[in-house]
Amino acid sequence: MKRILIIGIGAGDPDHLTLQAVKAIGQADAFLVLDKGEAKHDLIELRQEMIEAHAREPYRLVRARDPERDRTTPAYATAVEEWRSRRADLYEAFIRDDLGDDETGAILVWGDPGLYDSTLSGIEEVVERGTVTFGYDVVAGITSVSALTARHRTSLTRVARPVHITTGRRLAQEGPGAADDIVVMLDAHCSFADLGAEFHIYWGAYLGTPDEILVAGPVPEVADRIRELRAEARERKGWIMDTYLLRRLSPFL
Repeated sequence: MKRILIIGIGAGDPDHLTLQAVKAIGQADAFLVLDKGEAKHDLIELRQEMIEAHAREPYRLVRARDPERDRTTPAYATAVEEWRSRRADLYEAFIRDDLGDDETGAILVWGDPGLYDSTLSGIEEVVERGTVTFGYDVVAGITSVSALTARHRTSLTRVARPVHITTGRRLAQEGPGAADDIVVMLDAHCSFADLGAEFHIYWGAYLGTPDEILVAGPVPEVADRIRELRAEARERKGWIMDTYLLRRLSPFL
């Protein structure tokens, strides 16, 4: 039976690869690489460097253009679902056309496939379609959240307190609510900026890469600096990936 490995490769540092991920890369006969365009070409190069370092010869690289998502429609959830289905089409074609019987294909996923990534849902959609027969396994990776807290030398959790993981879009719509520790993934509008001094922020962009940027401090003191750095970095590179932890300070800690 054909087999797919969905391999978490970490937040951007080649040394984020786990031993399990290295072994999995070495098992693959072919790799599906989604091209996100010239602006993000360095992401393709980093994937290729990992493959060249750890893959078993001979192997094949299969390139496909990542579908564009409609970012103008107010129907956000519908647009995301349509985009994921178009990605599932690429996975299905890769398995059907580019893998021989009993061969193993691999998809390298930033961070961890189980956190803020659509690859698993796309593969599950292909399974539900029933047009190709294959098995698949998932290899965990170091997330941007783990990289963030490590680089800021802080913990993700506090005793007897939950952690809330959300998006910048939801934070803007709902605010922090009663949550004391909030992880926010990709916030194009810096939705934290109007929070008061009771919140401390640990912010990071391009984590694990040579372009890494880190800022920490009370929100009112560092919000403008984060906005400026984020805008400058996005202008320079054409894209940005950022993550942050908001922590409500307590007089009892």
